[in-house]
Amino acid sequence: MDSLSATLRKEVNLAAPWGLVEKFAHQHREKPEDANRGAEMIAEALEAEGVPVTMHAPELFLSLPGAASVEADGMRFAAKPPAFCASVPDGIEAELLYVAEASGGTPLDRNPTGTDADVAGKIAVIDGFALPNFVAGLEAAGAAGVIAVNPGEMIHWGTVSTIWGTPEPADLSRLPRIPSAAVNQPDGQKLIALAKRGGRARIRTELETGWFVQKMPVVEIPGAEKPEEFILLHGHYDSWREGVGDNGTGNACMVEIARLLWAQRKNLKRSVRLAWWAGHSTGRYGGSAWFADTFAIDLDENCVAHMNCDSPGCRWATDYTSISCMSETESLVQQVVSRVTGQQANRKRPQRNSDYSFNNIGISGAFMASSMMTTEARAEQGYYIVGGCGGNIAWHTEADTYEIADKDVLVKDINLYLDAVTTVANADILPMDWRLTAAEFSATIAEYQTAAGDRFDLGPAGAAVADLSSALDRFHAAMDSSKISCDAANNVIKSLARTLVPINYTRGPRFTHDPALNVPPLPAIAAAASLDGVPADQMGFVQTELLRGCNRLVAALRQATRIVEASL
Repeated sequence: MDSLSATLRKEVNLAAPWGLVEKFAHQHREKPEDANRGAEMIAEALEAEGVPVTMHAPELFLSLPGAASVEADGMRFAAKPPAFCASVPDGIEAELLYVAEASGGTPLDRNPTGTDADVAGKIAVIDGFALPNFVAGLEAAGAAGVIAVNPGEMIHWGTVSTIWGTPEPADLSRLPRIPSAAVNQPDGQKLIALAKRGGRARIRTELETGWFVQKMPVVEIPGAEKPEEFILLHGHYDSWREGVGDNGTGNACMVEIARLLWAQRKNLKRSVRLAWWAGHSTGRYGGSAWFADTFAIDLDENCVAHMNCDSPGCRWATDYTSISCMSETESLVQQVVSRVTGQQANRKRPQRNSDYSFNNIGISGAFMASSMMTTEARAEQGYYIVGGCGGNIAWHTEADTYEIADKDVLVKDINLYLDAVTTVANADILPMDWRLTAAEFSATIAEYQTAAGDRFDLGPAGAAVADLSSALDRFHAAMDSSKISCDAANNVIKSLARTLVPINYTRGPRFTHDPALNVPPLPAIAAAASLDGVPADQMGFVQTELLRGCNRLVAALRQATRIVEASL
């Protein structure tokens, strides 16, 4: 353990963070004016501890859900409109059609890209949450609207836009054009039964979409040796209503880390930047995307890693065995989790969410959620899987209030993030192991090649990643024997991120934002995994796509190899 981390962990105090939790328990942070007050409360908590704050105030493109309802069979059902769905106050009426494609897996998995059902002109009724991929597919198939049947008694807020952050002009055509409404499970079952009888329904939705000034506090804690380099610790502060577990506890966690690190800033080698985002749900990561755009060159030249802090410190969340992180940060995350919790963490591939707005720039990332409820604890409570609040189904509902927070879990999560941040800040050599990423690439290429068979040859990609792996082995041997300086090694590690993160997590160019949809590993060649479903008359087109994608991948891998070899 870094000696600074060990010292700071003894000094964790809940006075400032828990004070913020208590204040947030009475402060909505959904509407722009309420969210701005939340940002001010964060700044006040920091300044009370002597931590200076820079308050940014950009204009963000937001969608603010209002009222919604579903009327059918003489009944009126309570509903919530997801952000960015079409606002139709007078409503649309159409025949209902239950779309079974969305009935498998967990509620968060029910997000296929489309349907073979004839939804044209109908209101599609789906199981699960209103998620952007499926809603976009239903709209493309001609659906007039969507009703999402949530899995429990509560109705969850969400968003259905596939656009990450503020749209560019070319993105505007992807803004949803149909209304969507989420209903609870009992009401949803009635609507499903009605749909199977050929019944009709009317959806009404009210949303306000436009430009809003949103405040965002940022703290810069300068390092003593390499102040230009920094680790970015970030989390959203806007929430649905009080949003104590998502993400008031995360905001509180970061306040305490800022307090501790500011007091010990002379003992930090690198700087630490902490940012609290607005527009997480209502802007589809609008705040972090704005930051990535506005400070892109600084991030490109100086950010060594980013860490997301979302929904820590929630009740019953004692499990740290599944942590989202990029392969190169896996060893770091496992060591930190083991030190702080005594548990063995397994890596999950980061999905396209949680303010990971830095993939296109090429910055290594670790964490999304941290502590989660165990499978047994969820079963004991009768919970289904949700996306935050440590697994509490209060996530994205009015029930995400004070009782969701847990002091003991919050202390452990503060220690976890504190250890992770200080370990990177004070490392002589950055603790990112690109051999793990190369091994992931090799396994992905082999999996895709098996699926493709003789229909496409990924041999050049396999050879390129083998060359990279060999160079990385020599690189680590040189570091172990002190034949390469720490500065030279760190330049290689940071440069590799700019090349290898985009090729594994993005389809678009650097300094843009891919859609808010999950990306398969090595997306440029991912089509190789699904050639079985390609009609014969389309195969040549897909093979051309694969050839171009393989060329991009090989070029990136060779560039990475040259970066490594130049240091040897």
